[in-house]
Amino acid sequence: MVFKDMEIILKDGRNAVLRSPCEDDAEEMLRFITKASGETEFLLKYPEEFSDFTLEQEKAFIRGDYDNPNGMMIACLVDGKIAGNCQISFRTGMKDCHRASVAIALLQDYWNLGIGTRMFEELFRIARERDGIRQIELDFIEGNSRARGLYEKMGFRITGVKPDAIRMRDGTYVNEYMMIKRL
Repeated sequence: MVFKDMEIILKDGRNAVLRSPCEDDAEEMLRFITKASGETEFLLKYPEEFSDFTLEQEKAFIRGDYDNPNGMMIACLVDGKIAGNCQISFRTGMKDCHRASVAIALLQDYWNLGIGTRMFEELFRIARERDGIRQIELDFIEGNSRARGLYEKMGFRITGVKPDAIRMRDGTYVNEYMMIKRL
């Protein structure tokens, strides 16, 4: 699915653009996710886990989103650079087609500017436009209080816990929490 370009105004007065990434963004998208995963312990991969991911693989991933009727990625560009991205994936089985999953990542330089809120608002709009979607789900890693605060502000509530689901670099284990927002 393709997201129609949308200009937004950030809390600091700058303009930003929400849009679907294109193949020309592949190199910057790889830099973005590598940098974002190094800025926090709370994304599911460490930066070095992206080192084997090729430019061609990223281009194929982006192309796949364009052609996928059950998912969409949105990038946020500030001053022409990728500041964040989010993704929605719709389930398709007869028993779970009322559910969608979302994920979001932002570079630290762009925290507290309203980007996360605006991306969630668009993900909710997209979900509401799809027949039968009743709930949106996400997971977060224990200790990520900033993200939890945003998720709760956006209407998500904790519905479960996966004990010791995440092994941190130092060998400690932390829980992963499941959250749901009902539409």
